[in-house]
Amino acid sequence: MYDYISHNPETDRTTEHERPSWWTQASDALSNSDPVMAGLVERYPDIQLRTRGAAFATLARSIVSQQISVKAAESIWNRLIAVCECSPLGIIGASEAGHLQTCGLSVRKQEYLVDLAQQCANGRLDIPNWQQADDETVVATLTTIRGIGRWTAEMFLIFNLRRPDVFPVDDIGMQRALSRYYFDGKHIPLARIRDWGEQRRPWRTAATCYLWRSLDPIAVAY
Repeated sequence: MYDYISHNPETDRTTEHERPSWWTQASDALSNSDPVMAGLVERYPDIQLRTRGAAFATLARSIVSQQISVKAAESIWNRLIAVCECSPLGIIGASEAGHLQTCGLSVRKQEYLVDLAQQCANGRLDIPNWQQADDETVVATLTTIRGIGRWTAEMFLIFNLRRPDVFPVDDIGMQRALSRYYFDGKHIPLARIRDWGEQRRPWRTAATCYLWRSLDPIAVAY
């Protein structure tokens, strides 16, 4: 089994790593080309691309967070780690003991977490040269796992691998912020969202993080 699915108790705690090496360049480029983004960069000078570090924790937390608010996800996650260690064997053991159902997780999300844990524990989630794989290869591999769709894979790219040009077009929070700041609060067709993203290449991760931060005082992290 590769190190990216190993468990380290220290990495389950929220940590603030140094910003990625590309972050300042991304912020400057977005500010220079987009006055709205320039305002967000100025408003949130201390923004961090926070991560829990361990790949398993990133994927598990992304599953927990699917289609719910940051606040609700934080509450459920805290209950989860109170009843078990966030590791493949910890999740499997908690499921067998009936503890997962006490955390506020839907039945489907419980199934997804257990499937992810089993794949990791059995060594089936096994990508050589993980750090060197391109974004789409990572997405294609992760989406073979039950419960991990493109959005969850994109969260992994952003928060674990910290790739600079990830644009989760289906993310509800990002869509809300785009609507507020660029489209007068109106509904935005996906084609328009994609066009907006294309104009922010190759720094779409930073653009997304600033949009998220503008909506919620709780920093997004997986």
